[in-house]
Parts: sequence; structure tokens; C-alpha cells
Amino acid sequence: MIRVLAVVGPTAAGKTALSLEVADALGAEIVSMDSAMVYRGMDIGTDKPPPAAMALVPHHLVDALEPSHTLTVAEFQAMARGAIADVAARGRLPLLVGGSGLYFRAVVDPLEFPGTDPAVRARLEHEAETAGALALHQRLHGADPDAAARIDPLNARRTIRALEVLAVTGRRFSTFRTAWDEPCSLYDLGVVGLTDPRPELDRRIEARVDAQIARGLVAEVEGLLAAGLRDSATAVQALGYAQVLAHIEGRLTIEEAVDETKRRTRRFARRQLRWFQADPRVTWFTSDPAGAAQALLAHKKGRAA
Repeated sequence: MIRVLAVVGPTAAGKTALSLEVADALGAEIVSMDSAMVYRGMDIGTDKPPPAAMALVPHHLVDALEPSHTLTVAEFQAMARGAIADVAARGRLPLLVGGSGLYFRAVVDPLEFPGTDPAVRARLEHEAETAGALALHQRLHGADPDAAARIDPLNARRTIRALEVLAVTGRRFSTFRTAWDEPCSLYDLGVVGLTDPRPELDRRIEARVDAQIARGLVAEVEGLLAAGLRDSATAVQALGYAQVLAHIEGRLTIEEAVDETKRRTRRFARRQLRWFQADPRVTWFTSDPAGAAQALLAHKKGRAA
């Protein structure tokens, strides 16, 4: 089983700095679990490591896609697992770093992401508009009662997705949830979580957003628009980028865009914490990057022993 270490936690907690600090001592290469760093040109708004740092420590899944590309979780899963296998095959240690709980679990656990069919989805969306969400939910209850029990009858989007999966795969949507219910690592996995008390984390988030604006985030987004940012359903929604785009298009003042980015990032950090705190594999370090670094080194030594 491949040995994999990971650094997780909310945005602005210092995960990138910690990973760069310990990578050499671990003999590690970093596999990014960030859904925005994967895009070329999305540098300032993601606090992407500078080129000099990435020259010292090999990074994977950073600058891997054009900003016009719509990235699915299933695609990211395949890319990340391929990177892990490549790093391990060369005798190096894969070090996963990032704050996306969904992407992290998609990579390290045996999760399945069934495909989509635009024609099937369009038909179901039309039925939802004409017959209503409740009618579709009743149909789902007859075909997959376990899935229906987990979905609000008025949540047409999730009901449509469950019925789409049934139509496309022939499998009940609920059967794809098995691996979600309890973490089950595909790798010999060690995970540290890095965070700060809420007031300090909020202060760091706000300072980070201010610094991004000062470094030229608005100009970066303008350049990304020319590179096809609007064509990506995922990149265009990234925190900071969506709000600056609203400013460029005249829907927000720059002050409103900054305030909205800060507010949404604070909220996102809460969700990140809730997601990772529910994972029993994570050992947490609060305002203690040195402790987290020692834990990572101990994981490496423990394997060697």
C-alpha cells in the first residue's frame, strides 16, 4: 500500500508554508488538493506558491489546466491518483496539501462519481418545471427509497441528479453513497490538520484578501477573461475571482467585492473545518505549525521503523 501524508484545514491556516517547510525533510513531492490552483494564471487569488518555491519542491496538479476548462471531481480524482502513483513509483513520498474536503476524500477514499447525460438531465429538468419537484421526488421514492429519504422533496436539483444517475447507470443513486458513510483509505495515510482560533483565522483571511487586491487580483481576473475564464463552470466560481468579476462587470464596487470575498471566505473556512473535523483520521494542531511539522516527520519515521 502506498504511503501518503496530507496537510488539510481551512483557508489561510498556513498549509502551503508548512508543506514547503517539511517537504525536503520528508523526501516529498506535493500533490495539490486545491480546486483553483490547478488552473494556469490563477495565481494571486489562490496564493499559489511562487515559481522559486515550486522549483525547489516538485508540485503536481498546479498549473495543470487552462482557466477555460470545467473540472469535474471525477477528473480531479483520476489526475491526483495518477500523480500519487507517479511520485511513489520514483521512491518519493506524496504529500497531499489542500482545503477541499470533497477533493481530498475523492482521492483517498474509494468514492465513485457517476457520469452525466445532458439529454437525460434536460428531460428531467423539463419535467420538474411542468410537473413540479414533488412529482419527481415521488418517482424517486418508488425507484430508490433510500436516496429519496436523504433528499428534501422540494430540492429538485438533487432529485434530478438521483434520477439521472439511475437512468444513466442502471444503479440506484443510494448505492454510490456507501463509501461516503465512513472513511476507508486507499493508501497508508497520515493526516495533520492545521487551523487557528476563529478570531485569528478571520483576521488572517481578511489580511489575505486585502493583500491579494494590492498585488493585482483585478488585473489578474481581467487577463483570465481573455483566456476564457467565463467558459469554465468551475474556475469562474472560485472565491475572489467570482467577486472581482462582478466588479469588472459593474455589478459590485471594488469595496463591495472585497467585503463579499472576505465574508464568503470566512463562511467557506467554517465549512472546511466542519468537513475535516468529521474525519477521524485527522490529527489537529491549532496555532501550532511546528507541532504539525513534527507530526509529519514522525509519520515518516514511523513508517521507516
